[in-house]
Amino acid sequence: MTTEPSDVVETPAGSPIESAVAELDGLATLPVEDHPAVFEGIHRVLRDQLAGTPGAHA
Repeated sequence: MTTEPSDVVETPAGSPIESAVAELDGLATLPVEDHPAVFEGIHRVLRDQLAGTPGAHA
């Protein structure tokens, strides 16, 4: 399945999603053993946004 440009949803600058995804840029400077914590944090933000509960942590 390919994504058509009309299927792409833009997120506002500074949104929690944009901020979370931007954290991926910092992985290159971190030790590999620290990567899981970054991934978990990003996953938490994305999950909360999709669930409609921004900022809620399980």
